[in-house]
Amino acid sequence: MRGDRAGNAAHIKRRTPRRPASALAEHWTEIEGAPVFYRESPNPPTSGDARVMVHLHGFGLSGRYLLPTAELLSDDFHTFVPDLPGFGRSGRVGTRLDIPDLADAAARFLDDRGVERATLVGNSMGCPVIVEFAHRFPDRIERAVLVSPAGGAYNQPLGRAIGQLARDGGREPIRMVGVATPDYLRFGVPSTLQMFRALTEFPSLDRLLALTIPTLAVLGTRDPLMPHALRIREIAEQDDNHILLVVLDGAAHAINFSHPRELAHVIRRFMADQPITQPPEARSHARVYEVHRGIHHPPASE
Repeated sequence: MRGDRAGNAAHIKRRTPRRPASALAEHWTEIEGAPVFYRESPNPPTSGDARVMVHLHGFGLSGRYLLPTAELLSDDFHTFVPDLPGFGRSGRVGTRLDIPDLADAAARFLDDRGVERATLVGNSMGCPVIVEFAHRFPDRIERAVLVSPAGGAYNQPLGRAIGQLARDGGREPIRMVGVATPDYLRFGVPSTLQMFRALTEFPSLDRLLALTIPTLAVLGTRDPLMPHALRIREIAEQDDNHILLVVLDGAAHAINFSHPRELAHVIRRFMADQPITQPPEARSHARVYEVHRGIHHPPASE
């Protein structure tokens, strides 16, 4: 909800973390009258061709669980991790919560930071936000990284999605509970119902297959919110596209939190158009492999 200056100051004081959650710098800005919390590379690359990377969080969450991966990439790219309006520590703009509104909010955040073009990295709900951003602002997105996309028919109805989330909770690191629980409580039941309805009505697959930029999709083999990777490959192979599909053995839904070294390695290789290889520091069970490279995706070269 829009607030006055005094109200925003009180909001910021109440929701400013007592201590930083990572090595990223923590800041506040204001978008359409609402306070927005974000994190940023403390020492971003200064070269003229430095690329910007923005990490977008999932359903009901803040950007905090994305920090393990974002921090690993913050020296390579000028990195931002915002809490989108209505999520995490940020205030809410207006009364609606839907995918197009969140895509617009991401564009306004880039405007606020003076960023013309960026690569967007999303997890779960952040992925539909990214493909809608690409649909609305095609000249402002360089590449898309979609980690554990969610929101399609496989997650319907709400009862099924809740069951999937419950199973996923038992497959994530126990530390994820302490990160996610305050975010979910803050988001609340009314917002959850509104946002879930918006996700089920959004044409995620159509938007994904219509992308004309290099797109990386990363799936975990233990993710109960996603169909089997082979089924997703079958769908991707039905259309000429720009998608590079990579599978991470042993990962569940919150890959950005549970497997940051492996994911950061894959993203670096994708950004450099290099073959997807096994990360040098990967755990023995966390095997990474490519299962689909769209005909229009840039060819891999060393």
